[in-house]
Amino acid sequence: MLDNKMAWPVGVPGHSMADIRTLAMRSLFDRLEGLCEGAVAVDMDARVVWINDKYARKVGLRGADQALGRPVEEIIPDSRLREVAGSGKPIAIDIMSLGDEHVVVTRMPLSDDGGAPVGAIGFVLYDKVEGLRPVMAKVQQLQTRLRAAERALAESRRARYSLASFLGVSAPALEIKRQARRAAQLDATVLLQGETGTGKELLAHAIHQVSPRIDRSFVSVNAAAVPESLLEAELFGAAPGAYTGADRRGREGKFKLADGGTLFLDEVGDMPLALQPKLLRVLQEQEIEPLGANRLIRLDVRVIAASSFDLEQRVAEGRFRADLYYRLNVLTLRLPPLRDRPDDLPLLVERLLEDIGGRLGQTIEIDDEAIQALQHHDWPGNVRELRNTLERALLLCDGTQLTRAHVMAALPASASRQRAPAAAAPDETAAAPPSGMQPLHAAVQAAEREAIAVALQVHGGRKLAAARALGISRAALYQKLALHGLA
Repeated sequence: MLDNKMAWPVGVPGHSMADIRTLAMRSLFDRLEGLCEGAVAVDMDARVVWINDKYARKVGLRGADQALGRPVEEIIPDSRLREVAGSGKPIAIDIMSLGDEHVVVTRMPLSDDGGAPVGAIGFVLYDKVEGLRPVMAKVQQLQTRLRAAERALAESRRARYSLASFLGVSAPALEIKRQARRAAQLDATVLLQGETGTGKELLAHAIHQVSPRIDRSFVSVNAAAVPESLLEAELFGAAPGAYTGADRRGREGKFKLADGGTLFLDEVGDMPLALQPKLLRVLQEQEIEPLGANRLIRLDVRVIAASSFDLEQRVAEGRFRADLYYRLNVLTLRLPPLRDRPDDLPLLVERLLEDIGGRLGQTIEIDDEAIQALQHHDWPGNVRELRNTLERALLLCDGTQLTRAHVMAALPASASRQRAPAAAAPDETAAAPPSGMQPLHAAVQAAEREAIAVALQVHGGRKLAAARALGISRAALYQKLALHGLA
């Protein structure tokens, strides 16, 4: 191996080997500074000890003296010179944000003659590396897309509804909103119970919106909508290669995504028994174990669970763990069904028609008799059924004015679901129809139901063939099957 002294030329008149080394280093530095678009040096505390004029102007300073002695991050927010000075390891090529542009930089540690670290130096190479311009343009384009995707992702994890979105002025509606405000401030597990379509997910969003966690993520998952074989990974995450087809990088579960915020676990009553102990552990210990991992991850997640089933009954049937039910049943809010708040129905109808009309670009009206007909229905599907009924009624309407006839034709034919209206005054009571006669809308519904039943029978239950025979689309047939109870 050559001695270090042999690496330098000897016998140069007028210069010692040390002089030549110093001159070479100075020349190299001067060349590099001249080629680059900026240079800056820091000490071991990452304070600026030198910056050239080009770089000072590039970062908006009037002169280099304005930077001296200041932490480098105050001058160059994305600088990594502190890291290089501390580690003593260079970063040969990197891309750094500088204002509205991205630049190519190189960073090197500095040491004294004895080899002790004294700081670091960085150079901006961007404008002199012509071949990298297309790459830099592509990087900036990707960065723009990434920021847009991150904004969209953050927006998707925000609560979409507030308590004002839970419409109602009736006593039951006002009471459930009062309970929701109280529950939001306690930061305990909340269990929302109520029939389908009563607004459990909306209320979960609203609780998050008025809770101290409002600025953190709101993540929702429906236990009934995810296949049982995938639900564990969906909730708790999975280690790389945990199962066949798993992502090589692993995946974060919904609990991890909700860390610091709120997880809404809908239809918790449908969770498989085998997974219920893991959920119980999360609620008790605030830690998860990803599928296929051998480590625990600490979390800070507020859980809001919801079920349209009576969980006490499921416990009695052996389909839900009693200890999990007791852990969920800390704060229980029971959402009132729509039939218990008929005074809220006109307000709900108005808002739903505004939404439907806005999507269609139309203004939809509804008369008082139609509202009264809606108020006499039992609404087993609650607000969700109400919306579907209004959409069906609009399909039966040639214009944008919904009448009682349109509403009655859109409601299920089963009389058991229609509550009798209050008795009318004697002078307002219409004469009873002659024996054997029925209202026109009922006759039309009966004929339609019979035609669909015959078409299905003729075509052996094949819905597409039946729809073609009836001269309607398959989607329209499915709607009518649900309408007439033939699905």
